[in-house]
Amino acid sequence: MSARFLILCSLILTLFSCAEPQVKLLSPSIIPAPQSLQVNAGHFTINEETTLSNNDDFTASYNFLNNFLEHASGRTWKTKYSETNSIILEYDDSISSKEGYSIESNEHNITIKASTDAGAFYAVQSLIQLMPVDLNNTTEIHIPAITIKDEPRFKYRGMHLDVSRHMFDVEFIKKYIDAMAMLKMNNFHWHLTDDQGWRIEIKKYPRLQEVAAYRDSTLLGHYNDTPHQYDGATYGGFYTQEEVREVIAFAKARHINIIPEIEMPGHAQAAIAAYPELGCTGDNIQVAMKWGVFEDIYCPSEETFTFLENVLDEVMELFPSKYIHIGGDEAPKTQWKTSDVAQQVIKENGLKDEHELQSYFIQRMEKYLNSKGRQIIGWDEILEGGLAPNATVMSWRGTNGAVEAAKARHDVIMTPTSHAYFDYYQSENDDEPLAIGGFLPLEKVYHFNPIPVELNDEEAIHVLGVQGNVWTEYMTTSEQVEYMAFPRMLAMSEVAWSADENKNYDSFINRVEYFHKRLDEMDINYANHLYEIEGTLNENQAYELSTKTIGKEIRFTTDGSEPDSSSTVYESPIPFTADMTLKAQVFDDDEPLGHLFTQELHYHKGVDATISINKAPHKSYPGSGANGLINGIKGSDSRYGDSEWLGFWGEDIEIDLSLDAVCHCKTITLRFNNSNGQWIYSPREVFLKLSETEEPIKHEIIELNSSLIEYTFNFPIHRKFRDFKLIIPNYGTIPDGHQGAGNKAWTFIDEIIIK
Repeated sequence: MSARFLILCSLILTLFSCAEPQVKLLSPSIIPAPQSLQVNAGHFTINEETTLSNNDDFTASYNFLNNFLEHASGRTWKTKYSETNSIILEYDDSISSKEGYSIESNEHNITIKASTDAGAFYAVQSLIQLMPVDLNNTTEIHIPAITIKDEPRFKYRGMHLDVSRHMFDVEFIKKYIDAMAMLKMNNFHWHLTDDQGWRIEIKKYPRLQEVAAYRDSTLLGHYNDTPHQYDGATYGGFYTQEEVREVIAFAKARHINIIPEIEMPGHAQAAIAAYPELGCTGDNIQVAMKWGVFEDIYCPSEETFTFLENVLDEVMELFPSKYIHIGGDEAPKTQWKTSDVAQQVIKENGLKDEHELQSYFIQRMEKYLNSKGRQIIGWDEILEGGLAPNATVMSWRGTNGAVEAAKARHDVIMTPTSHAYFDYYQSENDDEPLAIGGFLPLEKVYHFNPIPVELNDEEAIHVLGVQGNVWTEYMTTSEQVEYMAFPRMLAMSEVAWSADENKNYDSFINRVEYFHKRLDEMDINYANHLYEIEGTLNENQAYELSTKTIGKEIRFTTDGSEPDSSSTVYESPIPFTADMTLKAQVFDDDEPLGHLFTQELHYHKGVDATISINKAPHKSYPGSGANGLINGIKGSDSRYGDSEWLGFWGEDIEIDLSLDAVCHCKTITLRFNNSNGQWIYSPREVFLKLSETEEPIKHEIIELNSSLIEYTFNFPIHRKFRDFKLIIPNYGTIPDGHQGAGNKAWTFIDEIIIK
């Protein structure tokens, strides 16, 4: 499908049938985009005489379509074969993809062909998206004559939901799964246990329901806010095994596999609160009341392994999934280092250290699950100390884990924080709901390429697919979950399903604009940032504005006043030669749409200087490149990862600056993000070097209690210079007791302000 055709399909077209010239049809607007779609002359009309013809193998697909049509039309549908006026589900063994399908719509019939019920089900989802959103009191549904041939790019297309931090009822879980099915996703990763709550009934261990499922209080505000404050209210609950079976059956009818996650050896504080003997200290502890990483982890005793095997036995009895997710992430080794039991296991098994002990722990659980015909998935920390033989790696800390695993011929699911964590902010608007941090706009999700460039074709085969993750520390209601997940889930579905050559962001945005009506009909509380403005400073030191939706105009001011219908229409880049407060808004027929865009531009002596950095920023957080550090634009004070923040993982950096002319500068101010909960640490010291022959001047950064650190150098008053160097050592290894302990810290830096 060409990009031109995709854009065409996003617009409303009027197609005229020879028989019924008054019929008006919407052009196909399907998400995720099919591999091949052709619009033909004419249309098919679904009316009261239309029948369904079902291949016996396509039970789930037929039932879903029949239920949808009955609900939409309010009548019972006849099931019989007919050569005319019929929707036909037909088996076709020439369709090699198990999830592939074709749809042929003409004036006589709609024919769906597939070789499996899964393929037919995805065809039904596409067919429904060809129909108008509002079908109430509709006696006729007009479907354009089209030919679709379609199959997925990846076989694993997943969405995750954490119910440990905040729990959501069964009806919402079903609603979430229904939305996944609409978008042709096929794996629901259900994160059921963590430090803050155990959410699945295990009959053999009743204290998991009585104790581990409830916490005494919950953190208020953000983790980075100090001092921590709590609400003082008991919070919790769990899903009964009967409820779990109900959800599994619901998902199965929509060709969605549910992968349960039972965390080990870390993120186990809730379980240890219920059964203290599972920990290394034997101390009585509480279910965690705040977010983060905790030192209480499972002790590698025989009692612990028996407990986990018994738990997994009940989990496997419930879940038919081939995969069981065992976590494996963020497991501090502090208690293992001082535990007699842990040290004895290390000695008896000839292990080198606690990292190999974690590998031993994971491999032992893998062998048990393999003996039951199941396989494990774990977060990429399971690579540390040696990967379990048959494990699938879920790569979240960037792509390095995926590359390492795929090169070792292990299957990989791509879910890096940079592109797949939907608990990150999706807009730079100040009124966005509280989130964990970061910045992940819709466009960045859409442009995610799941195949790391380091992999050759043979290795890339091991990339099974992608997954969007929804961690719920800061999502207390189902409405907040929906707001954070949509429309980013739409973008991830197209990453997972559509071939690269069929992807076009302009087309996607216009399909999303129409798709909002469908989300409204489903009562989904999506975030609407389509009418927001994007701004960038170009190489000519002029500020450019743009918006993605078609047929709208931008109006702006530069004096700080809010634009209205009489303000200047944006037509060309706005020169930046002095301090400026730029405000802009999208207008449609003189009516403002979306949020007001505001950008402060601060002109200083470093703007348009020459700059270089000895290390490239991490590919997940490139900001605006080196020049973005001296473009006069500060990054967000609270959200690292936007277009101005540059991120470096565990690296010392050196920045060379050359001003346009020799000057007598008074100060230079550096800005660092310091969100320790997200592994981001301000450097403890920085160095300024004014010439090649002089020793660098050391400056200690003492106050590190804020999530934003601004440090100002005062230049020697007698010095004039043009060139200088900044040396910024990385914080180092994150200490024990902190989130990400044992990992390299991130350094995030934005504007360097020279006055």
